[in-house]
Amino acid sequence: MSAMGRALVIGGTGPTGPHLIGGLIERGYDVTMMHRGTHDSPLIPDSVERLIGDPHFRETLAEALAGRQFDLVIATYGRIRYIADEMVGKTPRLIAIGGPPGYAGMFATEANYPPGMMIPTPEDAPQVANEQEFRFGYLIRQTEEAVFNNHAAGHYAATMFRYPVVYGAGQLGASVWQVMERILDERSHIVLPDGGMAIVTRGYARNVAQSVLLAVDQPDAAAGRIYNCGDEQQFTLAQWVRIIADAMDRPLEVVGVPADVAYSTRDMLPLQSAPIHQMLDLHALRSELGYKDIVPAVEAIPQVVRWCMDNQPNRNESFEKRAIRNNYAAEDAQVAIYRAMHQQLAAVEHSNTEVHHPYPHPKKAGQMRDHRRR
Repeated sequence: MSAMGRALVIGGTGPTGPHLIGGLIERGYDVTMMHRGTHDSPLIPDSVERLIGDPHFRETLAEALAGRQFDLVIATYGRIRYIADEMVGKTPRLIAIGGPPGYAGMFATEANYPPGMMIPTPEDAPQVANEQEFRFGYLIRQTEEAVFNNHAAGHYAATMFRYPVVYGAGQLGASVWQVMERILDERSHIVLPDGGMAIVTRGYARNVAQSVLLAVDQPDAAAGRIYNCGDEQQFTLAQWVRIIADAMDRPLEVVGVPADVAYSTRDMLPLQSAPIHQMLDLHALRSELGYKDIVPAVEAIPQVVRWCMDNQPNRNESFEKRAIRNNYAAEDAQVAIYRAMHQQLAAVEHSNTEVHHPYPHPKKAGQMRDHRRR
């Protein structure tokens, strides 16, 4: 057994997994990776034991982990509430990964006042109250409660991370491809909800993994805590598009339409959530664990674009590609309407107000009022 003991990573083949496993190996852990066996990652050394089992069900978890003991478990995948119970008696430390959909206002915006999420959103912000408000978010809340009920009972020391939208090598979803596909198809524009002004917290895979590894290094500080994580610098959707387009050296015009009719880019928002600011507060992570980006976001995004160019999926068969291409005609129609509307709005008679600061600015000493009678 290695100096630090045995560590189990549940999941591991996604964007953050190789960084987590590599970080654990560097720290002296003997690492086992449990996953379903549907695919692997060439970034994970052969020396890492592969334990095949489905982490979504109690019975398959129990079967795969029977008789196993670990000094640390990091659960990045599966039904965490089942994993939380299965780890009782199997480890003194559990680090579990969740996400922000448990925050009130991310989907049912009227659940908060004013509507939407707090800006930025701290870990103790209001959560989804019930299934009627948003079922998936309520299940996430229940999962977190299951983890910390076992922590409170003394079964293990627990820490949870609320992952943002993660981008990096091996990423799932359309975080970067939503933009890249259009450029590769030689599109000149992209329609974004409300001009792409919404901020969605994203995190480069290596940076997000670093957050978790800081908790590995500081067990006393991290015990019993929940942390938001993400890159230190965040961007609006329009800025996100601009950085990707610049990395591909192809300009892409942003055309803003009302959010409720921005059909072609709804997937630019996590789970097609509300077009609001979803900016997570990183203060706890930075102040308690000393988090800093390993790679600044403005450097990380072009790196991921280059990786995607070198590792393109079958673009004619991928689900994301078909979904994007199917909306090109709708997008073009909306752009034509937008341009006509813009011309009409610009033609409305109006007067320009003079711009000046609000404080008095006398021209002579002793003058009681200035030339604007302030």
